[in-house]
Amino acid sequence: MTKFVIFRDKAGFYRWRLVAGNGEIVAASEAYTTKYNAIASANRVKQIAFSAIVIDSTI
Repeated sequence: MTKFVIFRDKAGFYRWRLVAGNGEIVAASEAYTTKYNAIASANRVKQIAFSAIVIDSTI
């Protein structure tokens, strides 16, 4: 099951990781000073990611 995992880093900031069903980390957030903001960020990504397009900038 794919999931967002909220955690505290070594500096004490809150972050999230998007973890695939196989345990691979596929995305990670910036640092947030509050858990609320980390959760809000994960929820924003969850809401908008389905409509994102892939752009190949190598061509």
